[in-house]
Amino acid sequence: MQQAEGPGQELTHLVEDIGQTDTLAAAAANNVLEGDAATTDSFTATTRLSNTCAISDKVPRVTGTNEAVRKAGRGSSMDYQVAKRALELKRDMETNLVGVNTAEVTGGATTARITGSLSCWLETNTSNGTGGSDGSAGNSTHTDGTQRALTESLFQTVLQSIWTAGGDADCVMAGAFNRRKMSTFTGNATREVMAESGKLHASVSYYESDWGMLEIIPNRFSRSRDVYILQKDMFSVAYLRPFQLSDLAKDGDSERKQLLAEYCLEVRNEASSGAVWDLTTS
Repeated sequence: MQQAEGPGQELTHLVEDIGQTDTLAAAAANNVLEGDAATTDSFTATTRLSNTCAISDKVPRVTGTNEAVRKAGRGSSMDYQVAKRALELKRDMETNLVGVNTAEVTGGATTARITGSLSCWLETNTSNGTGGSDGSAGNSTHTDGTQRALTESLFQTVLQSIWTAGGDADCVMAGAFNRRKMSTFTGNATREVMAESGKLHASVSYYESDWGMLEIIPNRFSRSRDVYILQKDMFSVAYLRPFQLSDLAKDGDSERKQLLAEYCLEVRNEASSGAVWDLTTS
């Protein structure tokens, strides 16, 4: 990642280099003669991936009076506001990463930089509704198509595509409605009552497929019309500036601070994962 060198540096330089992606040659019968001369294999250059770092912040403000008086249940109003805004900032960041369909924007003097969201990266192993199409490398948005109900067949088709492409998906991320929909998959047709606890087990926390075990994770912030099937170690949040808290200039009889993070979504190889797009949400 390139660091800012001064006020004159172009914002387009603040791009996270998230490494190289590569593919293996197709498996083939491999037999050579004893004592044969070695022949160099052909190779394809790796593809360099990048994403733009976005900046997100929260600015708590507390008046002098509010900080001076005795408070019920807490010592410092500013400390309370900072803790609260930190939670809000994390929620905003997750929305930027997985809750919107926003392509990378390198920004400028009057335009904020935007990190390419997850929906703009997945293109190899996807299922689209009619009229829908995939984004690419974080640079173009996914085009929404006609919504349809999530089915186990749609889900398994994408899973098989991921496995064929070399991925090892280990988790599913879905909004509330389609998280419940997954609990009706026929693979979980048998419901059990635990007599000793009086509990009815009517939901699926893990899905054991022909291509491995997947944890099902409900996500409040991902788009409810999308179900992601992910290999978790292929995704991360890369920070140019981790969370930092700074004092701002005093503004009259009040105190302000700025809580800030500069980050982007790191996608190491999108072919490891996939998505079922364009799902009904009610």
